[in-house]
Amino acid sequence: MKVFENNIQYTFKDISLLELALTHSSYANESKTHMEYNERLEFLGDAVLQLITSEKLYTENPDMPEGRMSKQRASLVCEDALAEYSKQIDLGKFMLLGKGEENTGGRERPSVLADAFEAVIGAIFLDGGIEPAKKFVRRFLDDAHLSMQDFKTLLQEIIQKNPGERLSYVVVGESGPDHDKSFTVEVKLNSNPIGTGTGKSKKQAEQQAAKEALGLMGYNFK
Repeated sequence: MKVFENNIQYTFKDISLLELALTHSSYANESKTHMEYNERLEFLGDAVLQLITSEKLYTENPDMPEGRMSKQRASLVCEDALAEYSKQIDLGKFMLLGKGEENTGGRERPSVLADAFEAVIGAIFLDGGIEPAKKFVRRFLDDAHLSMQDFKTLLQEIIQKNPGERLSYVVVGESGPDHDKSFTVEVKLNSNPIGTGTGKSKKQAEQQAAKEALGLMGYNFK
């Protein structure tokens, strides 16, 4: 559990909450004793996730209409998105699964991972309150929301107006432990650097580099 706590960057006061969050119904059903599983924590975590995501969209986008905020929230917390977040912390590796679920690929199944991710949020919320839950969730939302603001595509569209010009993205630095790496990327126009970005993933760093390049071209973003 210590390894997983390192992955999620949170240390539990009540470790049984984390154990419950990682217990799938298939494992509990195969147990010879009555055992709880993560369904109730998932219910709570879903509500906490919706609140944190809604607050982020509301406070960071003062001019965004309600309909667009709803669509962006749905994209940020859909099953596929949650499953992708869970893979960043190796959640599937630490889950308690029944033999049947294990043998049919449960550790990689998006629905299983998404539910467990919400359960972990619920567990953090019960153990430490809203602030550590927010810190945990925002790690993933910031990256995903940045990807929605597709600076790379905008930069590419601008550069394509000049035939013969070519963009490339190069990783120029990495730092931090495996569970919390940071990447630095340069975007180059032909062979000339025009922007640099840093992020928790190469994708995020590329977006930041493109954003900086656009800023130097006179484009402004919140």
